[in-house]
Formats: sequence, C-alpha cells, structure tokens
Amino acid sequence: MTDRAALPTTFQALRMVKDDQGSGQPQMQTLAITDLPEGEVTVQVTHSSLNYKDGMAVAGRPGILRRHPMTPGIDFAGTVLHDDSGTYSRGDRHRDGLGYRRTS
Repeated sequence: MTDRAALPTTFQALRMVKDDQGSGQPQMQTLAITDLPEGEVTVQVTHSSLNYKDGMAVAGRPGILRRHPMTPGIDFAGTVLHDDSGTYSRGDRHRDGLGYRRTS
C-alpha cells in the first residue's frame, strides 16, 4: 500500500451528466483524486474501452443510465498506484473487464 498523498491530485474522466432537459450528455471532466471512494484500488489506466452498454449510454439511449453523474467504462489495463485493501502492490500491472481480472 502507498500513502494516498503520493497519488496525482487530479485526473481526466469521461462522465455522463444531465443537461438542462434531463438527458444524459457525455462530458470530459477534471476530477480530484479525493472524489474517488475510499477502500478502492487506484489504477493509472493505460488502455480503456467502452463496452456496448457504455456506448449506448454515451449515445444517449434512454433507459440505460440509472443515476448521474456516471463514469462509463469498466474495461481497462494499467498499473496499480494504491490499494486500500492491501490485495495489490504499487506497480502491479492489472487488467479488468467483462468478468475477467488478471494481475501480473
């Protein structure tokens, strides 16, 4: 585990937010590392993709999103920066998505 203070202070994220008409709209946002929930694994993502359902959400398909804001994309690969649980070590390479998880 590493101290959270050693993490970057901000990061870029694609977020689905509600517009004035209540529809979901994609928006790139700069978020603070403190916006992330405690107890999670923080990964510096090198590769990511949007799956079919995420693509429908970003395209504005009704009934896909249940809450806003939402960050689409669960399929990724990258390097572990921090893990509150101690399961992973800083520097572990990790990929996750579609029910498949692997760390090397």
